[in-house]
Amino acid sequence: MTDGNRDRRLDALVTPRSTALLTVECQRGVVGPGGALPELAAAVRDTGALDATARLVAAAHAAGAVVVHAVAERRPDGRGSSRNARIFRAAERLPVQQVAGSPAVEVAEEIPVGAGDFVVRRLHGLSPVAGTGLDAVLRNLGVRTVVVTGVSANVAVPNAVFDAVNLGYEAVVPADAIAGVPAAYTADVIRHTLALVATVTTADAVIGSWKRSGAEPGHSGQGD
Repeated sequence: MTDGNRDRRLDALVTPRSTALLTVECQRGVVGPGGALPELAAAVRDTGALDATARLVAAAHAAGAVVVHAVAERRPDGRGSSRNARIFRAAERLPVQQVAGSPAVEVAEEIPVGAGDFVVRRLHGLSPVAGTGLDAVLRNLGVRTVVVTGVSANVAVPNAVFDAVNLGYEAVVPADAIAGVPAAYTADVIRHTLALVATVTTADAVIGSWKRSGAEPGHSGQGD
């Protein structure tokens, strides 16, 4: 496929009026300094994935695409949270808890949250899509493509991609805007799994597509 054909295909996929940018668990208690998972927090910064996600959010605001921030949290008493997998039980023992209403569940300061953005919070499960009501919101907004960013490539990001595809959305994954541990595993997940079900691209390619859409900054209705 030539570069021109590739650009045209991506342009068609991520048309701002029918696209949502999803940031997955880009919250202070996960990717921020002093977060619950230091190795993951280091990876998302060292690889540039957090910066790439922030640039994508700013570009989505300018282009008029829907922006959704998916946050994982738990009640102080833990009621309603999942305990049916090792990862959930391990999370209960972490020194930083993602407690609803605490700074840990605020979107990371590097990510520009617009007044028109949606914040979807979940108390249970592994996916920011399944069981959160996000599907109905996106359909009401006319969304057909979901651009998935954030963490982690180990669990939540693949879950988001699979759920989006299963629900009939086109999934787009900017490979440089997701992170997991170890980095080599992230690359393998992208190549051997996500590339089979999603369009794998880069943050700059998506941003370039939105710029080609001709949208003018300040006219998105998303707020800054």
